[in-house]
Amino acid sequence: VQLQASGGGLVQAGGSLRLSCAASGRTFSSYAVGWFRQAPGKEREFVAAINWIGVNTDYADSVKGRFTISRDNAKNTAYLQMNSLKPEDTAVYYCALGAMGVTLYEYDYWGQGTLVTVSS
Repeated sequence: VQLQASGGGLVQAGGSLRLSCAASGRTFSSYAVGWFRQAPGKEREFVAAINWIGVNTDYADSVKGRFTISRDNAKNTAYLQMNSLKPEDTAVYYCALGAMGVTLYEYDYWGQGTLVTVSS
């Protein structure tokens, strides 16, 4: 499985972005999708996850109420809608496939990352 994250860019604080994660292969719907982010000088951290069918979701406290994760299995694509962005959301965002969880080790496949920069 190969993952391609896209949709990052430069946005002002309070703005919105929607990230996409496109997967190749026919097994996308077998996996949970997770979004993680890594800011400069910091460890990669959990942002959000969604189970294989899109019923169950989980969010980091720092993004709860502002970010929404979703998926379209027919399109082999997952999304992360990010609203009310803050400068501290600046990071490279990665999508991953695996078991639904909050740690990196629960995910088997990773995309290359897309940079989100939020200016104050």
